[in-house]
Amino acid sequence: MRHPRHISLTDKGQELAIAVGRMLGDLRAKVGALQRGDEEAVLRISTTHSFAIKWLVPRMPGFTKLHPAFDLRVDANDAPVDLEDDGVDVAIRYGPVKDGDPALLFRERLVPVYSPALLADGQDGLHLADLARFPLLCEHSPASWLQLLSENRALKGDYDFSRTDSHCGVLAQAAAAGQGIALVPYGIAFQDIQAGLLRTVACRSAPHASGYRFLANPRKETMPKLQHFRSWVTAEMAAMQRSLDAAAAGTSPSLQKVIFS
Repeated sequence: MRHPRHISLTDKGQELAIAVGRMLGDLRAKVGALQRGDEEAVLRISTTHSFAIKWLVPRMPGFTKLHPAFDLRVDANDAPVDLEDDGVDVAIRYGPVKDGDPALLFRERLVPVYSPALLADGQDGLHLADLARFPLLCEHSPASWLQLLSENRALKGDYDFSRTDSHCGVLAQAAAAGQGIALVPYGIAFQDIQAGLLRTVACRSAPHASGYRFLANPRKETMPKLQHFRSWVTAEMAAMQRSLDAAAAGTSPSLQKVIFS
């Protein structure tokens, strides 16, 4: 209703305003309940691009099968994260590790991998002597390749270090596509090795100072969703370690022998 100096609601308008106010109040209450439910059921994981693509995401159905009530949401980001941020429940981070660190999940080894498509007819696998015949794919620089060649007393040779990529996951993909032999962390190649998309060169692997750590939001680490996820990741990493050890001992039927010093 319009007055000379102001506008007021009619009786019907006041009734509508009261009804809308109640609806908005109910909506806010429902959104709050959903958010509280998310806190129990949604697990927000921050990790690196390569680990998310090559290790975590292919395994997520296994966790969901065990714990169907939880919804995993992965933020693949190589930048550091603030674990005090309520938007992050847990971070799996790759970097320098030390034995005895309670957050340590898996210490890496570097292994040379290639696509079976590189094998000639009748050839059972690639060996050290074959490295000079293919591009050797590097992450950033050939330094790790030189370390592996030194481990195997094979520094003398005409090697092609002409290609580099910025992520080890990209290297693994390039190797699977038959573009050369890549030296990558075992964890990044593990899924493709199991699937037969990659094979390992029969040689001594290179030690690596980096690995994976499990870091939890301190306000949430006792929540069931984090406890279940920690147990599952730890078990999966332990299984990968057993495969690595079996490959070193030459007892794994699905992996070529890789000798670990």
